[in-house]
Order: sequence, then structure tokens, then C-alpha cells
Amino acid sequence: MNFWDFVVYSFWIFAWIAYLMVLFSIIGDLFRDRELNGWLKAVWIIFLIFLPFLTALVYLIARGRSMSKRQLEAVSQAQSDTDAYIRTVASTSSPADEIAKAKTLLDAGAITPAEFEKIKAGALASS
Repeated sequence: MNFWDFVVYSFWIFAWIAYLMVLFSIIGDLFRDRELNGWLKAVWIIFLIFLPFLTALVYLIARGRSMSKRQLEAVSQAQSDTDAYIRTVASTSSPADEIAKAKTLLDAGAITPAEFEKIKAGALASS
């Protein structure tokens, strides 16, 4: 095996892995899409099995924009769920304690009055 055989072999391995990533992204997007009914999902999967490259190309062209929107919605939902969980776990003090701590920071000059009002509003909203 010479150097160029290794380069060609590496290219085909890279292309195969890239194809698998695209295929799994499409399958994940199909099951994430709530607007597409089950029969159409089944048709897409059947075409992905029998005409994989052509179907993947058509899917990315026809549904690529909505695919990215669904992915963005899923990521933002996961982020908001994580933020909400962190707030519930990290919030061990009462709103009055949070406001008192913020008032201490305001009096010390560590935060501005606008930041104090923001903390106060957040503490009152979480109660």
C-alpha cells in the first residue's frame, strides 16, 4: 500500500462517515417533525433505504431550511429546560434573601441600581 492508496482510502472513509452523519440527521429530523404524518415519514425512510444518495440530496434541498429550524427549536427548548432546572436546583434561598443580598451588593457599589432592579424583579417573578 503506497501513499496515494492511503489517501484514496482515507477519502472514502471520510465520505462514508459524512454520509452516515447526513443519513442519521435526516432520520432524526423525520421523527422530530410533528407536521409530517406517519405515512410520509415511512415513504421517506423507504426511499432512504432503496435510493439513499438521491433521497438524501432531495431531502436536504426540499426540507433543509425547515430541518435547521426544527434543530434550532430543539436546541433552544433543551437550553431553556436546562436553565429552568438549574434555577430550581440552585435557588435555595427565598426571594427576600435574594433581594437582601442584592441590596447589600447595591450598597457596597458592586452592582448598579438597574442591576438591582433586575435581580429584584427576577426574585419576585420566581416566587
